[in-house]
Amino acid sequence: MSSPGGPVSADQQLVEHARRHGFVVSAKQLASWRRAGLLPEHTKRALGRGRGSTSIPDDEAFGLVVALARLARRGARPAHLALALFGEGHPVPEETVRDAFGKAARGLGAGLGKEGPEEGEDEEEWAERVADEVVASGQRVRLVPARVRRIDEGIARYMRDRRVVWPPPELADLDENPEPPSLSGGEVTAAAVTTVLRGGAAVTPQGIGDVLRAMQPAGWGNPGASLAEYTVEDVPDAAQEVFLPDGGMSTVPDGDVRGTLLGLTETATLEDLREAWEVSGATREWALDLCARVEAELGAGELGGAAFAWLMARAFVSGMVLMAQLGDRHWSPTDRASDTLILLMMRQSLRDLDGTVPDCQWVLLGSPAVMPAPLIPFLQPRHASEIQ
Repeated sequence: MSSPGGPVSADQQLVEHARRHGFVVSAKQLASWRRAGLLPEHTKRALGRGRGSTSIPDDEAFGLVVALARLARRGARPAHLALALFGEGHPVPEETVRDAFGKAARGLGAGLGKEGPEEGEDEEEWAERVADEVVASGQRVRLVPARVRRIDEGIARYMRDRRVVWPPPELADLDENPEPPSLSGGEVTAAAVTTVLRGGAAVTPQGIGDVLRAMQPAGWGNPGASLAEYTVEDVPDAAQEVFLPDGGMSTVPDGDVRGTLLGLTETATLEDLREAWEVSGATREWALDLCARVEAELGAGELGGAAFAWLMARAFVSGMVLMAQLGDRHWSPTDRASDTLILLMMRQSLRDLDGTVPDCQWVLLGSPAVMPAPLIPFLQPRHASEIQ
């Protein structure tokens, strides 16, 4: 039986601390949080003179209990709680944090299975087989969310009513591809699956252009896609440092992307994970805010700066980020953790590219059309002060 100064007393201190902050927690909840690695064990302290010992709460436990009580009221799973606490700067045990990010990495590409190539089957054949199976099952990657389509259609109606030509000839002329491809939903899905399974080995200039074009509004030219498609012809010396002769991208690791992301959960510093977590949240807010501002302009019947920013983003790389952020209506902590790891992988790829092709014009990332503002200082490999 526990003495009045034993563990029960220590738990009661935490229960009372939570109550003073307006939350009701129980000893059972405290034990559950400890088992999940969210709350530290009590510290034992000797009473001296043969009186035995007592247990006292860890100093960090008081703040954690209040935060847990606030977050747990939403019914979050332990991994979600760990990520949310970490994102808020609470001292969650490192092992618990990394395990939560690991769950997010392993959860990507659900439905692709865990089995690798069969005997005698090379990796490319295996990836194509899995992609075909996914497409045959009826699964499809939705590149353009419904909210984006509604905004695109609203802007198009506004332009037609006022006989405004968009994109303007000066912008459309930057697309040098006279016969741009148009991928079906199945082809987009197959490309996405293949990229997840093969990583950099599946990334080609044409493939990048194909995805950019699949995301654009119907009938548009796409300067960003054209830039990717003609990289080898336009800058052959730089391109050969990035794209391999037999296909693939040298600055993106080959193999299952989930494995690469899982590796980051083990090697990235906690500071890098938290920085990328914050940037992920800021990017999400950027996308939602831009949507809301454009919708407000459409509702008022007068398009302005928000609509122009939207149109420019849809014509360049920012549109890819916009689509990715708006594709998840219910953005969970696990979704944010996945985004966090992807951002870290992107930054490492750009840093590798910076080392391979030192004369890249990184200052161009400063254009809002090329990259959303929250991502610029994070992804910029060097000379960040030049574009802020």
